[in-house]
Amino acid sequence: MDNFSFIGNSSIEAIENLYRQYKEDPASVDESFQIFFEGFDFALKNYDTTDSGLIGKEFKVLNLIHGYRQRGHLFTHTNPVRTRRKYFPTLDIENFGLSADDLGTVFQAGKEIGIGPATLQNILDHLNKTYCSNIGVEYLYLRNPENVSWLKNKMESEQNTPKFSEEKKKRIYWELVKAVGFESFIHKKFVGQKRFSLEGAESIIPGLKAVFEKGSEVGIEEVTIGMSHRGRLNVLSNVLNKPYERIFKEFIGDEYEENISLGDVKYHLGYVNKIETHKGKKVKVNLVPNPSHLETVSPVAEGITRSKADHRYGKDFNRLIPVVIHGDAAISAQGIVYEVVQMSQLPGYKTGGTIHVVLNNQVGFTTNYLDGRSSTYSTDVAKVTRSPVFHINGDDPEAVVYAIELAIEYRQKFNSDVFIDLLSYRKYGHNEGDEPRFTQPLLYKAISRHPNVRDINAKMLSGEGGVLQSELTGMIKKFNDELEKALEQSKKIEKIIIKRFLEEVWKEFRYATDDDFHESPVTGFDKKQLLELFDRMNTLPGNLNFFKKIHKIIDDRRKMVEKNRLDWALAELSAYATLLAEGKPVRISGQDSERGTFAHRHAVFVQEDTGEKYYPLKHVSEDQASFDIFNSLLSEYGVMGFEYGYASAMPGGLTVWEAQFGDFANTAQVIIDQYISSAEEKWGLQNGLVLYLPHGYEGQGPEHSSARIERFLQLSARNNMQIVNCTTPANMFHVLRRQLSYDFRIPLIIFTPKSLLRHPKCVSGIEDMTGETKFREVIDDDNVDVDDVKRVVFCSGKVYYDLLARKEELDARDVALIRIEQLHPFPEKQVQEIIKKYKNTLLHLWVQEEPENMGPWYYIQNQLKGLKIIPVARLASGSTATGLTRLHNIGQNEIVNKVFKPCHCELKNKYCGLQCVEGKTREEILKQHMYFDEPQRFSI
Repeated sequence: MDNFSFIGNSSIEAIENLYRQYKEDPASVDESFQIFFEGFDFALKNYDTTDSGLIGKEFKVLNLIHGYRQRGHLFTHTNPVRTRRKYFPTLDIENFGLSADDLGTVFQAGKEIGIGPATLQNILDHLNKTYCSNIGVEYLYLRNPENVSWLKNKMESEQNTPKFSEEKKKRIYWELVKAVGFESFIHKKFVGQKRFSLEGAESIIPGLKAVFEKGSEVGIEEVTIGMSHRGRLNVLSNVLNKPYERIFKEFIGDEYEENISLGDVKYHLGYVNKIETHKGKKVKVNLVPNPSHLETVSPVAEGITRSKADHRYGKDFNRLIPVVIHGDAAISAQGIVYEVVQMSQLPGYKTGGTIHVVLNNQVGFTTNYLDGRSSTYSTDVAKVTRSPVFHINGDDPEAVVYAIELAIEYRQKFNSDVFIDLLSYRKYGHNEGDEPRFTQPLLYKAISRHPNVRDINAKMLSGEGGVLQSELTGMIKKFNDELEKALEQSKKIEKIIIKRFLEEVWKEFRYATDDDFHESPVTGFDKKQLLELFDRMNTLPGNLNFFKKIHKIIDDRRKMVEKNRLDWALAELSAYATLLAEGKPVRISGQDSERGTFAHRHAVFVQEDTGEKYYPLKHVSEDQASFDIFNSLLSEYGVMGFEYGYASAMPGGLTVWEAQFGDFANTAQVIIDQYISSAEEKWGLQNGLVLYLPHGYEGQGPEHSSARIERFLQLSARNNMQIVNCTTPANMFHVLRRQLSYDFRIPLIIFTPKSLLRHPKCVSGIEDMTGETKFREVIDDDNVDVDDVKRVVFCSGKVYYDLLARKEELDARDVALIRIEQLHPFPEKQVQEIIKKYKNTLLHLWVQEEPENMGPWYYIQNQLKGLKIIPVARLASGSTATGLTRLHNIGQNEIVNKVFKPCHCELKNKYCGLQCVEGKTREEILKQHMYFDEPQRFSI
């Protein structure tokens, strides 16, 4: 550890302690401090050592140096259009006990900043150039002295000042020509159209190019970018090299190519390309499609990066990097940012460090930055994970490139996030048709007079004498000519082409069609192999010590196999084991997923004496695929978005996000709305993410009963996702295997059980999971005589077992209980076959636990328009359930009792089992059996 680095950022008392250590043993301190203390001892012998003397002032200069390192960022020249706020105390030398009389004095403290003994004036010049010019930096809060030392030495040795070759300066200028010219061209050619211009922050374009250039030099092969709409068209064209003519077509076109149903606005689209650096190296770049919901793309980009690291780059994070571009208002206020930052160092979610770039427009839509946050900087969230922050003047593109190159180096060395605060401005309002001077008159007066960054840079280059103004002007003309040609070419393109995102990863997968869901494929597993997997899954290593109840869990599972009565957990784990044995990776994450919220899964066993974890599913086969399961942080939005991104880059594996309780998914509603349900129609983006949402009415109150089935069904259309509510362990086994048996991918929403996890009737046999078996979209009633059935009761999920218990109690032979296991895509064929099968049916009922305005009822009603089907449900409500168990039980009994009503025959209001209906008309039967012909609603 570098003692010198640590002391350079600490108190004078610490320096004194180090000096005492030096006096006892000079070799025990850093060589740099040995030199310093040798000079210090020399001064003690030959100079005045009082507080007002030279030695006392040496310490004051050291304190001054520390002040610049710690607070220099508050006094920079980083704002291109505003005067900086004033902060006190300042860095004036008088505040450190020094005066103008000391400016010519030589101080040994100059060694601390790498310039040797130097006058105070030279020390100040060095510090001001390093910490108070066009780059400011916050880094002293980093806890690791090595990190601090590395940054300090890099910055102070180079004075945070780029020293680029003329060739590199020209390359930077050329990127500015393209960035500024592109915006100007669109503004003139497509008057009045929204584009969410980058004007005012164009220096991000050479900055992003620096990510590829520098990244390729330090081992980076792939970059995944997440950003919102501001400047996206510029990034698409000038960073990812999307052809200009295709972007122009998106301004004037009126029809998409095939596979895109609805499409999206041009500034939400994604793109993938291989970018060649000026040295000939190629870097793959992925720009993730994004919605207007700011920062939503951030966890998705992180998930894509982690997925690729795990499955393409051998978990080597230094071969790829995520870059997330934020707005200042969004990074300050959107909670998802905090969630993503907190994920950054967790084992299940880390990506080796993210470069966060803030396009700091100093305004959010119309809101002044002072009203947009309480913190000093928009980037203060970086301090949560002790990540360094660089504040840069957006009018200095060379400083931008320098800082990003430094950030890349730091990230590669320490695998930490780095934040780049690019102080800039927004030339127009929120969009090009918005008038910003209504709310920001002073700011926009300054902006209207401010030259663009290209012209500022041109003036600097020509002033240095190395580049002629005529050469710079010629570059502008060359680019404008290129754009004119592209515009003409765009008029010849017939349809708007949306390139498939991550096309290389998805080349073996097609889009789903209606025909794919008429009947499930066979997903049964070989019985002999399954029994072998059972044995391996349910065996603990003899040399490891586990809590005694863990041994009971294993023993119970072995007995289930022996008795051929597999519960939910064992069937679920078996599905994973079979997939792993087939070479298909499995990843599960969520709150308490390792054990399971309801202590059913136990996919991980913790050793009693060491705390280390043992994963049975990592030991099912010698050549198995990878199995990962993580207890996530207490986040839904961030983690679901991450897992969506993970699944986007790994279609060949099973990726699962699990909610602690199903209704907690509403915290991640943005991911569900903007990605899971709609990404394929908007962007052609496929995804096979599986959601586990515990659902069921068991008297646990409004917040732990409903996973909001109705919301998912309302979002369902055009085969955009699968929604299932399984009632058997075998069906859970099959639906998971089915997800990877298809040669297409769409999200799978599974409403998982709670009480059914241990329900004595909710079991399956091994024969239900082997051979030619498969997922059953609809489960018919096998315990009725078709001719006896007068009521066909459709239901889904746990309520089936409540109905079954009453049916068995009454021996109700006239009722057939039909389980709809797959709600969407709706199994129309199977349902119609059942309707036809029961030809003597008098009533068709839909029974659900949920209030009438929730659950599947409205969806079912819409799917069965030609059938008179009567709902039995709780009364429509704004809340999902009652908070009192007694009232819940009353309501549940009312629902069940309504289905099995007594008879007015000679059995005197008891359920007669249809012993009295022969020879009677339909109307007589309805009246005698107290049947109903209208919706039945119950208030609790």
